[in-house]
Amino acid sequence: MAMTVSAEEAISHIDSNYRVFVQGGAATPNILLKALVGRAKELKNVELIHLHTEGPIEYADAKYDGIFRVVNLFVGANARNSMNFDRIDYLPCFLSEIPELFRSGRRPVDVALIQLSPPDKQGFCSLGVSVDVARAAVDAAKIVIAQVNSQMPRVHGDGFVHVSEIDYLVETNVPIFETTVSAVDPIAKIIGQNVSQLVENGSCLQIGIGAIPNAVLNELSDRRQLGIHSEMWSDGVLSLLKSGAIDNSQKSVHAGKTVSSFIIGSREVYDFIDDNPSVIQLGIDYVNSPSVIARNTKVVAINSAISVDLTGQVCADSIGARVISGVGGQMDFMRGASLSRGGKPIIAIPSRTRRGLSRIVASLLSGSGVVTTRAHVHYIVTEYGVADLYGKTLGERAKALTQIAHPDDREWLEKQWALLIRRGSA
Repeated sequence: MAMTVSAEEAISHIDSNYRVFVQGGAATPNILLKALVGRAKELKNVELIHLHTEGPIEYADAKYDGIFRVVNLFVGANARNSMNFDRIDYLPCFLSEIPELFRSGRRPVDVALIQLSPPDKQGFCSLGVSVDVARAAVDAAKIVIAQVNSQMPRVHGDGFVHVSEIDYLVETNVPIFETTVSAVDPIAKIIGQNVSQLVENGSCLQIGIGAIPNAVLNELSDRRQLGIHSEMWSDGVLSLLKSGAIDNSQKSVHAGKTVSSFIIGSREVYDFIDDNPSVIQLGIDYVNSPSVIARNTKVVAINSAISVDLTGQVCADSIGARVISGVGGQMDFMRGASLSRGGKPIIAIPSRTRRGLSRIVASLLSGSGVVTTRAHVHYIVTEYGVADLYGKTLGERAKALTQIAHPDDREWLEKQWALLIRRGSA
């Protein structure tokens, strides 16, 4: 049974050379992390492993060399500038496969630092907004330390943790991380319109957060019987749930339920999901399993990227060798959507970066990671149209992608493709 203690007392049970899982996203247990950093002088070689976290990441500071080592399963904005592939490193892995890393012991977990809702009358707390890989980490950990927060929503699904599973419980009452809805710029709006043309009534959506996902969702208010089976969702989905455009009625898997693995949004989203039986959060190994995804019909998976080369290779985790995000669930859903009857895997990107560089390129930058291969890619969408690459040769792909590049980049792309052809036939 859990002992209710202070954060400092709970963290005192972490020793040198321990491997510590940290729950991520809006559920990042920052009070526990602050207490852990406060013990830095007493510790050596503590590994912290997590998906992207929200809030300060003080333990990544160079002054903690030899004390804390960080393994990012997905690189968040707070960690990007600290990445050195030594003390602050990145572990590329499909999100759907991460839970097995913990359960198998391939990445052992000595301690799990998590944030929970308060226990119900039966003693069950909830992992709330982030079940994802956290449930597996709790199962694998030798010690579970929980920041129990009265402001964490109680969410149905796989995220229940009984107080008997908790070793040390720290009671808190603090707001969890919230996002604000980003404005939709004119380019994102056009991309949203182009993507929306591919979304039929009865489609089952996987969609993330940001300007383009919001733009897509803004264009779907006239659709009916949409469903959600997505690794995450945010405020744009909430608007369609409230309007009735999303009712999950046509889904084969968990009909009537909005299914995800983590949620990041506004307080309005968190209030909506709190003790709402129509919303369930399940483990990422299930939600992101291509075989589970494919059981739904008309799955539309909408993802973004850094760049796409003229053969269809998609770089989504790095700018050259600089890792800025991760493999995540893109390939899980791209493959699941392609196997779904009537499914559509989509990569939606602006034609150019903010610096005016083409996102459609002849060749990916040296060191770039290929997250979605040319064999898996189907639809690429920009503000200039839709390129359906499935069933097309390399030459046909190059022409289709050039046509949806920025007009000022098309001649350059044609010349670059001609050079590649000559090199390839030399």
